[in-house]
Amino acid sequence: METIRLKPERQTQLEDYARCHGQDPDVALDDVLTAALECESLAYQEAVEGIRRGVEDVESGRTRPTAEFLAEVRRKYGFPG
Repeated sequence: METIRLKPERQTQLEDYARCHGQDPDVALDDVLTAALECESLAYQEAVEGIRRGVEDVESGRTRPTAEFLAEVRRKYGFPG
């Protein structure tokens, strides 16, 4: 396996994280990287699905007023209204 170089401060953070979780730094890095990549993949999949549903709604004439949509987004993500 190829060695990945980390900035010294990131190496320190990794070692601290691993120690706090009782893990070897290699295992801790793999766990954290796996979680980050899975989260990124899920966000991408959700975005694609949302766009797909939106296109289907427009094509079938099932649309909502913009104000209603924006109010729902504000509620869902905690944006100020």
